[in-house]
Amino acid sequence: MSAELLINKVSKEFPGVLALNEVNLTLTGGTVHALLGENGAGKSTLIKIITGIYLADSGSLKVSGQEKRFHNPIESTHAGIAVVHQERNLIPEFSVEENITLHNPPLKLGIINRKERTRLAKQALETLGFEIDLNERVKNLSVAQMQLVEIAKALVTNAKIILLDEPTASITGSETSKLFDVIKRLKSQGTAILFVSHKLEEVYEICDTVTVLRDGVSVLESKSLADYKQGEIVDLMVGRHLAERKNIIRKVDRKATPVIELKNLQTSLGHRNISLSLYPGEVLGMYGLVGAGRSELARSILGLHAITGGEILVNGSVVKIRNFTEALHNYRIGYVTENRKEEGLFLDFPVRKNISVTILAKILQRLSVINPKKEDDIATKYVDRLGIKVVDNNQLALTLSGGNQQKVSVSKWLAAETKILIIDEPTVGVDVRTKASFHELITELANEGLSIILISSDLAEMVAVADRILVMRRYEIVGDLDNSKDYQNMSRSIMNSIQAV
Repeated sequence: MSAELLINKVSKEFPGVLALNEVNLTLTGGTVHALLGENGAGKSTLIKIITGIYLADSGSLKVSGQEKRFHNPIESTHAGIAVVHQERNLIPEFSVEENITLHNPPLKLGIINRKERTRLAKQALETLGFEIDLNERVKNLSVAQMQLVEIAKALVTNAKIILLDEPTASITGSETSKLFDVIKRLKSQGTAILFVSHKLEEVYEICDTVTVLRDGVSVLESKSLADYKQGEIVDLMVGRHLAERKNIIRKVDRKATPVIELKNLQTSLGHRNISLSLYPGEVLGMYGLVGAGRSELARSILGLHAITGGEILVNGSVVKIRNFTEALHNYRIGYVTENRKEEGLFLDFPVRKNISVTILAKILQRLSVINPKKEDDIATKYVDRLGIKVVDNNQLALTLSGGNQQKVSVSKWLAAETKILIIDEPTVGVDVRTKASFHELITELANEGLSIILISSDLAEMVAVADRILVMRRYEIVGDLDNSKDYQNMSRSIMNSIQAV
């Protein structure tokens, strides 16, 4: 019997929240099925039921005709189901090779067969078309590389049903194309693939059928995707028409003194001849493939990695920035990291403390005790300004959606009155409505005079938001393009810049 997953009237309730309400979904072998919905629609809950992390309160789940009730992920794996979670599930201290084969390491006489383990891990990465050192510890990888390791983990199990939860969230266009080639190959072999993504362009490129969840209900169930336009799918997801954002070409005064300028910069990581200028109120995009050195350049500017040559100028003056604290207090530079959960937030702390963490000196009273009213007033100001959805300012950051967590990350730098803000992968894993509001926020901040360096692997986002786009490859800048806001032309120009080297 061919691979098939049948979800029938599955419900799941948490205290005070009906996460899933009689959801239906049919996934068949040889197809790619899109599971769509806003953050909080129930997608992750459904995936966790399929993989044995949660038990459904009611309804049934059938795998290739046999009714199943998984009590843990091992049972799901043994039934031929593999999953790539949006939140990475890797062991940082283990090597790439060890992580890829973690769920089912090859054994010989009860001992791990290292030669076979290497072969399996290498084969999985070669199938994806990526090169990563198998002996490298996962903690030393970039976010994008970690995502590739997660995908390789799923491939090595030879599963007949594969669930991909935001698999392209941290990888760029070239890597995505390679991944889609793998998906098409698996599809031709009869594998059933569930594809969760907020990038509708990708959904229409790779998927055959679609289910849409809204507020825990399947408002569209296992229909042919070709029968629906993107606007219709968005309407089903959000429950009302979401107007398309108008891409406006902003005016930036490039005769003004740059707020930050790099001249022939070199770093200990291998950046060479990096020269760029960021002007007042400009959104300067930085695009490149995985390993291009974008995030590494940002961290070098902020003192995390050594500058070995060239100059950094802030407002026309040569500076030496030794650490993040100096960057903020001396030069008003902030950094919204791509890894918000591990680096951007104190997840176990309330929202008010996360927002005020950059301005503690301003809200201290006698005996170096924080003034709770000042702290709450600051938090309220930015919760209201950015539209952060919270019960109150004491809500823990870990309980917020990904989009609201990202807004809190931005808020702490706005509270510190930064003049230059580096934003790294701002909308990874957020839904279309949140992404649109975040794009509007970035433009609004730039209109108010904030200068922004935007690092993004989402080409559509880059074209929608940036005023100018720098293209990086192998730690060098290979293109400096004015953004016409025409996606087709810009994507062609960007790819030409990358391939010309």
